[in-house]
Amino acid sequence: MTNRTPLTGPVVWTGDQIKNSKRWIRDVPASAVAELDAALSVVKKKGLDWSQITRADFPIGGLDGLLADIADELENGVGIMKLRGFPVERYDEESLRKIYFGLATHLGTPVFQNRSGELMRAIRDEGAHVGRTYGETKDQKGGTFLSSYARTLSNGGLRFHTDRTDVVGLLCVRQAMKGGVSTLASTPAIHNAILAKRPDLLDALFTDYWRSRFGEEGTGKDGASTTRASAYPLPIFGLRDGKFTSHYSLTFIEAAQMAPGVPKLTDKQKEAIEVLMATAEELCFEMTLDPGDLQLINSHVTYHGRTPFEDDFAAGQSRLLLRIWLTMANNRPLPEGHEILWRSIEAGQPRGGIQQVTL
Repeated sequence: MTNRTPLTGPVVWTGDQIKNSKRWIRDVPASAVAELDAALSVVKKKGLDWSQITRADFPIGGLDGLLADIADELENGVGIMKLRGFPVERYDEESLRKIYFGLATHLGTPVFQNRSGELMRAIRDEGAHVGRTYGETKDQKGGTFLSSYARTLSNGGLRFHTDRTDVVGLLCVRQAMKGGVSTLASTPAIHNAILAKRPDLLDALFTDYWRSRFGEEGTGKDGASTTRASAYPLPIFGLRDGKFTSHYSLTFIEAAQMAPGVPKLTDKQKEAIEVLMATAEELCFEMTLDPGDLQLINSHVTYHGRTPFEDDFAAGQSRLLLRIWLTMANNRPLPEGHEILWRSIEAGQPRGGIQQVTL
């Protein structure tokens, strides 16, 4: 259902308004290091791999107040957060994964990021083979079309998009020599800007856009293996009980348009995408992540992207971020029809992530 009323609240912000705000910044308290070390010791004594850690295995009760504040700000505030001062230099990568995952279980519940059970992704440039390894095809012009997965693991820029989860966590372990800057935009602010200048295009964004899973989950809901069955329709904008949501990745829409049998975008829908992307660029801001910064964003109300980057391995400046997807206990209700992507659309229910392959 199209919303012809401006959205309100702290979640509606422009880059100029938010970039100098401290509302979305928190610091890891100095006392937390000893608590994280103690929790890590508990995990190691139990012999647990990082992916086996539960909230009960990782006792950090002293941080629960801070994490509850962050969860509330993500859902009911501005929808973005930077937690500074994560002691990344203190630990080897395996220990760091254990601490990060343990902390994440106190904020939400980690969900799968691919169909083979990935719960934490190392975001880095994996080289020229990413398309062959993680998915590519030929576009209509004969060029190479990379899957969303492959694009993430390249050093190229990423267009504004959302991930299939309530909250995305990105822990910066190392930064690149140059570039790799995170760009963020408020989707409710984008909604309002398009409402003000082109309400006809706002209507189009509440209509179904077909997207392709691009092998993400294998088959469609009917179990068929055809290309058409791997595609699904979903509006870019949605609203329920006053709560807004946007799920958007141009890569998945473009992939669906290459598939036989999938309805083509209308001229109005194409124009709406162009205006959506231009408006996101106008309203965004750059969040620079330094080692030890943990970026958290609510996918329902935030688009994120990144600029291209260049590594310098000899100087130890090779970009590495650790990504976790979280479903949140305080998450919002979603509109009818969003089950095709999220499975559960009721508030406070586990949802999101990638369905697992069952043999």
